[in-house]
Amino acid sequence: MIEISSLTDPRVSDYAQVGQPHSLRERGLFVAEGRLVVQRLFQTTFTIRSVLITRTAFAALEDILEPRRCPIYVCEQDTMNKLAGFDFHRGCLAIGERPPAIESANWFQSAHRLLALEGVGNPDNVGGVFRVAAAFGVDGILLDRTSGDPLYRKAIRTSMGAAFSVPFAQTEKWLETLAAMRASGADVVALTPDVAAANLADYVTHRSRDRRVVLMLGAEGPGLSPKAMRAATATVRIPIAKEVDSLNVVVAAGIALAALSIFNPDSTS
Repeated sequence: MIEISSLTDPRVSDYAQVGQPHSLRERGLFVAEGRLVVQRLFQTTFTIRSVLITRTAFAALEDILEPRRCPIYVCEQDTMNKLAGFDFHRGCLAIGERPPAIESANWFQSAHRLLALEGVGNPDNVGGVFRVAAAFGVDGILLDRTSGDPLYRKAIRTSMGAAFSVPFAQTEKWLETLAAMRASGADVVALTPDVAAANLADYVTHRSRDRRVVLMLGAEGPGLSPKAMRAATATVRIPIAKEVDSLNVVVAAGIALAALSIFNPDSTS
């Protein structure tokens, strides 16, 4: 443990950027917050710059923290709050380095089940989709540039660390990548509340078990863009009460993935 008492200690200067996600992202960094999330970060191969932690949280995480892997800085909760710039009560922060960007065009060719997000900007929704994806064994997530950053601290927190384990790529060539997947024989499926779309149960029953699938999801409200809809090989809806116009994107993703998993039980255990 390394004691920290000064807010101007250069060794913990990165933590003054916790409230400035764009600055951290430009420097190739991200913040993990909370005991469970930091614990899951240590279970990955990510490069961890350092951990800033209170004595109480250190006592709870001592067995999983690896001083040889990164410096472990200990401070009072008040010092942590002032350094981060807001009241933070979880007692534990870590700075990690973003992994190299995935070349989506190559990586997605070998994936069996994918999610593709368009315009999903809310970090809680992004994190929730990653958590659902991890639960149902999704191979990866393709995000367009208007979607939120999966390694933004709020998205990481909501994902319960799943953003560390589910591969993802965020690209300007979102539609082009989908077109390549479609050309390679994958089903590119657009989820929509449109009553003209096929019922999810019918699609799941009749699709080929061995066929790769890319499940496209848009933001609640506007949904998928017309261009995204035209890129689909199928449009599918989840039947809901007529008094309700749509489902939250995380809920929709969970229902659709559960249906696919029931049809293809080898994907989950």
